[in-house]
Amino acid sequence: MQTVEIIIKNTDETIYVPCGTTLLEIAKNYRHVAQYPIIGALVNNTMADLNYCLYTPRTVQFFDMSDKTSGYRMYIHSLAFMLYKAVRDCYPYARLDVVNSLTNGFYCTISGAGDNQIDIAANVRKRMIELVDQDLPFTSTPTNMAKARQIIASTGNEETEKLLDSIPQLYTTIQRIGDNPHKINCKLVPSTSYLKLWDFRIFSEGYLLQFPNFDNPSLLSLYKETPRMFKIFQEHHDWRKLLHVSFVNDLNQAVREGRTNDVIHVSEALHEKKYSTIADAINQRRDSVKIVLLAGPSSSGKTTSCRRLGVQLSVLGYDVQQMSLDDYFVDREKTPRQPNGDFDFEAIEALNIELLNQHLLQLSEGQEVEIPTYNFITGKSEYLGRKLRLGKNSILIMEGIHALNPKLTEQVPDHMKFKVAVSPFTQISIDRQNLIHTSDNRMIRRIVRDFNFRGYSAYQTLKRWGSVRDGERKHIFPFQENADIFFNSALLYELGVLKVYAEPLLERVPQDTPEYSEARRLINFLALFEPISDKFIPPTSIMREFLGNSSFEY
Repeated sequence: MQTVEIIIKNTDETIYVPCGTTLLEIAKNYRHVAQYPIIGALVNNTMADLNYCLYTPRTVQFFDMSDKTSGYRMYIHSLAFMLYKAVRDCYPYARLDVVNSLTNGFYCTISGAGDNQIDIAANVRKRMIELVDQDLPFTSTPTNMAKARQIIASTGNEETEKLLDSIPQLYTTIQRIGDNPHKINCKLVPSTSYLKLWDFRIFSEGYLLQFPNFDNPSLLSLYKETPRMFKIFQEHHDWRKLLHVSFVNDLNQAVREGRTNDVIHVSEALHEKKYSTIADAINQRRDSVKIVLLAGPSSSGKTTSCRRLGVQLSVLGYDVQQMSLDDYFVDREKTPRQPNGDFDFEAIEALNIELLNQHLLQLSEGQEVEIPTYNFITGKSEYLGRKLRLGKNSILIMEGIHALNPKLTEQVPDHMKFKVAVSPFTQISIDRQNLIHTSDNRMIRRIVRDFNFRGYSAYQTLKRWGSVRDGERKHIFPFQENADIFFNSALLYELGVLKVYAEPLLERVPQDTPEYSEARRLINFLALFEPISDKFIPPTSIMREFLGNSSFEY
């Protein structure tokens, strides 16, 4: 019997198995390497499901649902596919739309199943429990594109069929649960019995598919109402309907028909209108508001948003001043440390909160204040004669990751503050059951920006991304609902533009690194988009913060 050499990276050992052995068969002997059931693996640093067959030498690293890069994503997309089957089983003529992600799950709508939400939620939930108990396998079958289109056409998923029509490939993969086929934009767990932790409940006018907790997947994520965030998602659906661009294929069709400039111009106009709306909301509280606090996760476009909001406030007669939280870092030796001993520059305790509040109160009272300048080389604050005073018509804009945390400005009365949350809530979806994650949108933005302005490779950016996301979950997302208003900084056309810049950077990520798996996933994702030139993007656009040639100084 011919055998093949396999290196198990979890235990750093070499084994020999018969050709054609599946990862699932091998995983049975390595349950001890994971805290939870093994659900997938990286094969030569590329994500694979456990049905993958081994015919040539490979490196294998098994992962479970606690793996924040591959495992968690595999789990939640498998859950979404199981939900899709449950809806079709209960209501064969209904349509499931996975509309957007929230902090604890996917917001979904079900049309064509009647109006009784309570019954619909109960029936679908019951069917999902039955599917888990039935232990139905998820299967993936390479299929020639013509046949794949026929299969998808039979399911009624018109948007998926159109997208397959536009992909210049000979083969694709069709996935199934039992007799239900679909095209899911992710690898899947071995079977439905692996999906034990979830909930399905009524949420607003639709439903919430609730996930395990991201940081502790042995627990269900907390159910938390996020009305302000939910409202901004509803707004972006109105925007994409206005432009007739709801799905990736719609955007690709606009490119093929030469309508790209129309999409760019209207998208930018909608942004400008929103900045004007925010400025008007601030102006309604002109007698009290002195400070605008703006926060958002990495690559959300905070800096450009500050500049453009400042322009709109100037139109309303404000003398706009800006101040950076970076200048209020404590001296290096006072910076808190992470458990591994590294400095934790993202902790709010890394800022001199007492001094900041003192200065903000003095400024709000019309006093002149000398602002420190933080020397990042020496790790010390310096006073270089930078002075600031707020006059009668002045307003101060301050942005940073902690801007919405009440602790940052705890001594400043609330009526003096106006809080803005900025994030790119991605406006288009791949199809009705495959959405585009906002975090992917931001990661691609950051890869392009880091290369253009910071000299970092895509590999270096991907390597840092996990710690960046950890900081966001700790310091930004818990406080987003404190905002007076949300600004959606995503642009309908941007992924077509970013594709041009990001793809060659991602191609350079070395295969012998763990980051290679994410690079390949993003390359496959960007392959869905037609390329778009940045020629007609205005110099004031948020995109210029990542691409260059902005008319603003950063």
